[in-house]
Amino acid sequence: MDCQFCKILGEKGEKIIQETEHSFTVLSDPKLMDGHLLVIPKRHIEKLSDLSQEEKQDLFDEVMNLQEKILNTLAPGCDICQNYRPFIPGDKLVNHLHIHLRPRSLDDELFIKVQINENQIFKHVEPGEWEEYKKLLRD
Repeated sequence: MDCQFCKILGEKGEKIIQETEHSFTVLSDPKLMDGHLLVIPKRHIEKLSDLSQEEKQDLFDEVMNLQEKILNTLAPGCDICQNYRPFIPGDKLVNHLHIHLRPRSLDDELFIKVQINENQIFKHVEPGEWEEYKKLLRD
């Protein structure tokens, strides 16, 4: 397996900022902003639904812990996201689950370049969509 996150964990080097029983944290490289972190399960898995209950608890406890540290030390806001995009080709795809924590402020580069235009991107829910998605997503 040629997974860059598994390699980092196997090296036990200076890239790991902190580690728990089931996860470890590194700086994102490439990063969107200073302090952009990745929290990664130690076990190689691809989707959130692949996590065991113990891994899930550990991962989300660590994400919440780091969010508070970011808010207290780096920035007034923090974006948290996880992407599952197996359809993306090339070097942007890492098939190992990871959660991004991005320190955010109103004047950061990402806001200036992207989110300031979000009103042009977001659309209102159309009539009928509520029922359509209730049927699709309910058990």
